[in-house]
Amino acid sequence: MEIAVIQSKIYEVRGVKVMLDKDLASLYQVEVRVLNQAVKRNIKRFPSDFMFQLTKEEWENLKSQFVISSWGGIRKLPYAFTEQGLAMLSGILNSDSQSL
Repeated sequence: MEIAVIQSKIYEVRGVKVMLDKDLASLYQVEVRVLNQAVKRNIKRFPSDFMFQLTKEEWENLKSQFVISSWGGIRKLPYAFTEQGLAMLSGILNSDSQSL
């Protein structure tokens, strides 16, 4: 994935730069469900400064920034990962893929 594409997927929420679970799943070429399951299995490694779930208001505000809605319908509010959370997620997903 190009750097410009990745940079376009970085948002500011609660005063911190984050990437959403949907975009990270695409980056790691896994389903969002698989990514979130990996996080749940390792939830103690993701304190609130690594990852948090968006509120409905935060999600609505973020969606309003997109010119074209490619999000479709979602059942759950997305999770946002900070830089530390990205590093932890990368390690977990890479170790999970090796054990498959």
